[in-house]
Amino acid sequence: MSGNVWEWVADWYDSYYYSISPRNNPRGPSSGGYRVLRGGSFYTNADSARAMSRSFILKPDNRLGYVGFRCVE
Repeated sequence: MSGNVWEWVADWYDSYYYSISPRNNPRGPSSGGYRVLRGGSFYTNADSARAMSRSFILKPDNRLGYVGFRCVE
């Protein structure tokens, strides 16, 4: 599914969070101005189309054709 759309995740963005986060299953900060996007999209270069890619270019109320989410049970 990589490369389809950037995917919204529940984490708020903090550029320093991973330096202080738990090693296993970091949940992200409890608040912030930007939500994290992961995975890259068809609109970006191939290096960004991987789960490790992480961005914070949008505020949670923005909508674009190359940003979405995945439903998981």
